[in-house]
Order: sequence, then C-alpha cells, then structure tokens
Amino acid sequence: MSFQISPGVSYQEIDLTTVVGTGISTSVGAFVGNFQWGPTSEITLVSNENDLVSIFGKPNDNTFKDFFVASSFLSYTSALQIIRVVDANTKNAVSGNTAVLIENDNDYTTKNLFHSGKWIARYPGTLGNSLAVIACDSTVVTTTSVTVGSTVIGKWSDFISAKPSTSNQALAIGGSLDEMHVLVIDSGGLISGTKGTVLERFMHVSKAPGAKTEDGTNNYYKDRINQTSHYVRVGDQYILNSLSTGKISDTWVAAGTDIAVLSKGVSPDADGDDYINGYNILGNGEAVDISLIISGAATITTAQKCIDIASNRRDCVAFISPLWTDVQPGIPASTIVTNVVATEQALNRISSYFVVDSGWKYIYDAYNDVYRWIPLNGDIAGLCARTDQTRDPWWSPAGFNRGNIQNIVRLAWNPNQAQRDLLYQNSVNPVVSFPGEGTILYGDKTGLAKPSAFDRINVRRLFIILEKSIAKSAKYSLFEFNDEFTRAQFRAMVEPFLRDVKGRRGIYDFLVVCDETNNTPQVIDSNTFIGDIYIKPARSINFIQLNFIATRTGTLFSEIVGKW
Repeated sequence: MSFQISPGVSYQEIDLTTVVGTGISTSVGAFVGNFQWGPTSEITLVSNENDLVSIFGKPNDNTFKDFFVASSFLSYTSALQIIRVVDANTKNAVSGNTAVLIENDNDYTTKNLFHSGKWIARYPGTLGNSLAVIACDSTVVTTTSVTVGSTVIGKWSDFISAKPSTSNQALAIGGSLDEMHVLVIDSGGLISGTKGTVLERFMHVSKAPGAKTEDGTNNYYKDRINQTSHYVRVGDQYILNSLSTGKISDTWVAAGTDIAVLSKGVSPDADGDDYINGYNILGNGEAVDISLIISGAATITTAQKCIDIASNRRDCVAFISPLWTDVQPGIPASTIVTNVVATEQALNRISSYFVVDSGWKYIYDAYNDVYRWIPLNGDIAGLCARTDQTRDPWWSPAGFNRGNIQNIVRLAWNPNQAQRDLLYQNSVNPVVSFPGEGTILYGDKTGLAKPSAFDRINVRRLFIILEKSIAKSAKYSLFEFNDEFTRAQFRAMVEPFLRDVKGRRGIYDFLVVCDETNNTPQVIDSNTFIGDIYIKPARSINFIQLNFIATRTGTLFSEIVGKW
C-alpha cells in the first residue's frame, strides 16, 4: 500500500491473472531463394502462391527449384517469410547509361543514382528489361497512337479519361500545369505475357514536391511512384523538363510526352555465398520470429548453415533434403541409399533442430508447361505447419493421418522396407509412395543420433512451444522480488498452461518446482530466479506389433492373456 500523510482511503489493483500466452509462431516458415523479381536481402511475408507470383515473379529455368519449394510449403499453410538473394553482379534495368543494383527500399535511399536515367526497375534482374515508362502532360494529343519500340499499344484516349492540367491545389495558390500522367508498360511482354500491356497508371500526379490530393494524400509524382509502384522507381533526372526546385505555385513547363525504355538489367544466378548471406538474416531470434527453416535445393554448406541457425536459435527446426545428384532417376536404389546416408553424414551435425528427408519429387510446372524435379523439404516443413493447424505442434507430422505429400507426380525413388531401415538407422526420414494410399512421410526422426526423447520431431517441437511460451511469459517476473509471492505467482502462471497441453495429449505428466528448495539464499543473493519444469513428453508410435494367438476351444482367455 502507499504511505499517506493524513487520514483517508486509498486503493490499488494487483494483477494476479498473468498466464502463459500462446501468441507465438509455430507454423511460420522461412526460406531463402533465387527469384526473377522482388525485393532482395530483406524479409517479405508471403501468404499463398498468387502472392508469390505477384511479388517474386513466375518461375523460369533458373528459378523454378526455389519457386516450387516455396509454393509447395504454401500449399499446406499460409505464412512463409522469404528472402530473395541475388549475385553481386546483378543489376536493375534503367533508362539511362549506367545500370545499378537497388536491392530494396532502404538501398534506394542510399545509392548514388547519377546517370541511371529517369527511371529504374524497382527490383534487380532481367525481368526489368521488359519495362517502359510513358509520361505526358497537358500538351498530349489524346487521338495520337502510342508506340513503344515497334509495338503500337493504342491511342492515349484508350488509357486516360482526361488530359493532365492544373491540380486544384496549384490552382488555389496561383500555379498552373503541374499535372501529368505516368503509364508503366510491359513493352516486352515478359511480365504479363502480352507486349504493350499497361501494368500501372498514375493519373493526375503533380510535378511539384509537396503536392497533395484533396484528401491529403501525397501526390508528388516521385513520392507516389516510389511508394506504390510494383515495377519502377524514379531515377536521377526529373522528367518533362520540370524544374527540380519547383513549387506548386509555379507555372510549369508544358513539355509534351516522354517514352523511356528500360534495359541493362542482368541477373546472374545466386551462388552458395549469396544463400548463406540470406540465411544469416534469420540468425537473430529476437528480430525474426519463425519456426520452420526450409533449405530448398541446398548444397552441403548451405544446409549446414540452416542447421546451425536453428541450433543456435533453439526455437525452430531446419528441413534438409538430399542432393539431386544423390537421387536422380537412373541410379540404382542401393547406390541411392548409400548416397543419401553419405550426404546426411557429410552434414557433420548432431542436433535435434533439423530433419532430413529421403528425396525429391516430380511436379507439373503449369507456368511453363513442363515437368520439374524439386526437393521435398518444403513439403516436410509444410506437413509440420499443417499439423499445427489441424492438431498441435507436438503431434507427429508423419504417417497416413497427417503425412500425405501434395502436388506430386512421382518420387525420384521409392525406398522399400530394407532401404527404409537403413535410412532410419541414419536419421533419414523415408518418403514412400504406397499404391492407392498416396505418398507419405514415413518417419519422424530428428538429426539427433543418440537415443533420446528429442530424436523425434514431435518432442523437439513440443519443447520449442513450451520453452518459447513460458519464457515469453516469465519475463514479466524480471525485476520483481524473489520471494514466495513471486514464486507462487510463477507456478500459478505455468501450471494451467501445462495442464492444458497435457489435456491436449502433448505430455503425459509434469511438475513445476519453484520454491525455497531451488531458490536458495545463495541463488537469491545472486539476483537469480529458478523455475524447474519437469516434463514427460508424449511419444509417437513408430513400431506396431500385432500378436495373433490361436487357442484350443476349451481355453479360458483369462489364463493366457499377458503371457505373450
């Protein structure tokens, strides 16, 4: 209670309702990939395949593996954090003489754009070479045909309902002719599939810095386009001979129409170092909340990086597939087993924070009307995410109930029982096609080689949930007194949460110890608080034995039950 100087009544509220919350991510995937389009070296959340195409472009012969690993994961769930990576020699297409690399919005604000031209493709890569930008002001003749290169895309009247003129804001303070229209064109047809398609329209934008629309929205053309265009940014030159220091109140120069075709965009394939730099962005668990790291068609070195990140964070699991050269059709199955086991051993990691599957799948690429081979780790991570949604993270994602692989024509190889035994002994989870029953994840081991509860996916993910949830809530005990009241409050916070997990079949039993037995005077004097949480994790069934016993007609079952 507070100290009072004179008689009176005071009151205070004491909140004893703190509970362990469940507001943590369990199904959010993370993936680093090579794509045709989109921001690079930063994290972008993608919810479905349509978003994937819209943000990062359609797959081509250089990007299909990463594209379809990402889309495979998204076929099971709806949250994937993607980091696009590019080679250091990649360039954005420009309308000027000097190509530049602009990775993302932050990079744009710091780069010297001198000689890049009036327009820059928003993102790096050759896809930007398909773009053109047309700008016109009040002098445009709407009946005139618009031609970009050799492609006639129509008359101005096909694209604009009214000619640019003077904005109401400029008119009110004595300015004139500040408006213009800007069209972004797919001149090469690589984006839309049709040459001359109008991708974006920016109508009645102003040449004047600081210009606003009637509802207060920024209407200065450079800001409008830089903030909202998916395809271009404004380069180092002001267009249509506009004054670089002009005001809304100025009488602007009427300069006509300007057509700029972008070129010089290049996109060499990203290499292993580029991928590793991308995965490094995921290293900070406090800054990036994820639970499933997808390695894609990773090299051994990149796969090791994924495992190390997961093991160091201790709040997520990495998913790894064999190399394509391990499993490609034409190799004898006995050799494939040897190859896959060798790759798992070459990872040189013993950790419960990663999972290895047995192969690749054949899929149909509808964007290019071809069939493709891709690794399965996007699917295995997706099975975990789907299990989170249909059950809980502590359920195994394997088996006929939850382990069915989607969008598959066939496996690169289909291991039999003897081959599955060898794989499982070496912590590789077989993926198996059963006639009439689908293609199934048929194992749930982690990369922890020694016998332990943590050598199973469901137990590892159970403890991730328990640790993240309880640790997140326990931080509210920081800077409180280490006394019986705080310790009782901690127990009252944790025990209901664990009872709920037990009721949902995640654990068999638990015990929370937080009292004077572990918070001794020495512990208290060191400004430390200890809570010991004992857990009996639920185990998934990996082996079933069925005994069929024939008995004599006169035998009593009670005499023989339990003797076999």
